[in-house]
Amino acid sequence: MVYRVNRDPIIDNDRVLRVDRMRVGSFSQLSNSHMQGTTSGYTSGGNNVIDKFPLSSDANATDVGDLTLSRNALASQSSSSNGYSSGGFAPSIPGQTNVIDKFPFSSDGNASDVGDLTNAFNRVVGQSSTTHGYVSGGFGPTSFPGSNIIQKFTYASDANATDVGDLTFGKYYGSGHSSLSNGYFAGGGSYQPTYITTIDKFPFASDANATNVGNIDRLSQDWNGGISSDLSGYMSDLRAPSGRKDITKFSFTVDGDTQSEVGDLSQSREEGAGQNSTASGYVSGGLASPPFSNTVNTIDKFPFSADADATDVGDLTRNIINMVGQQV
Repeated sequence: MVYRVNRDPIIDNDRVLRVDRMRVGSFSQLSNSHMQGTTSGYTSGGNNVIDKFPLSSDANATDVGDLTLSRNALASQSSSSNGYSSGGFAPSIPGQTNVIDKFPFSSDGNASDVGDLTNAFNRVVGQSSTTHGYVSGGFGPTSFPGSNIIQKFTYASDANATDVGDLTFGKYYGSGHSSLSNGYFAGGGSYQPTYITTIDKFPFASDANATNVGNIDRLSQDWNGGISSDLSGYMSDLRAPSGRKDITKFSFTVDGDTQSEVGDLSQSREEGAGQNSTASGYVSGGLASPPFSNTVNTIDKFPFSADADATDVGDLTRNIINMVGQQV
């Protein structure tokens, strides 16, 4: 028996599938849309303030809410509806905190405490899938000389994080990035040695340990954010060990030492926050360096479509360091 579609045979008498023509209504490229905003970029932490600035035009930020706890050296995540600020160092405690804060993108307002990390860590790094927020690494009294834990929490409900894997070794600070399929931890600090160059990658599709997939081209410790396009992770604010203003990138599509320098920030600094639109990367705030004594409020923007320097496109509501970024 022959099976036909519109008179064209698709299975012949020998039971062989024949595909002579294929018609598809349209093709669409998968996008890393959960990590790239179209409306607003947010900066949270460094204290308890949540700042928001537009991605559609160059403008200053406005203060739109507060975290539940003033803290720094925390991690950030972004779902399609909410921004998350996780862990960090809270001077009022004083010490590390395990709090996961959530604030809405749909309206300006304060954050609420919606869960706990598995441990109280600061100097943590954040990643985001379409369904979960991730926190990797960190530093605390129980994690000397650095945590190797990868933990995640769901966006679907308010809940605590769970331990889902390990980094290749214990580390903190570093640069957190998210592709459509994987989370990345680039650079960072450890006591063996103090500065590190490795790029770790772990999958979002299953709970698993990270693998070392490459190296950045210089020692880097101080960084609290990361920038992600569809195809690349971008790093800036490098301290290696003196301040730099380089913008560098590494590939999400090819594992290896794929880093390249693509431009400069408007000024040398470190410990700023990173945000992503569909077209550009942003670096906001930070510590002017050297001599590592002047905090800044500038918002820098650079394009994803071409390798180019960043431009100063606005200001945060205050000079601030050790905060993180979100976007919608």
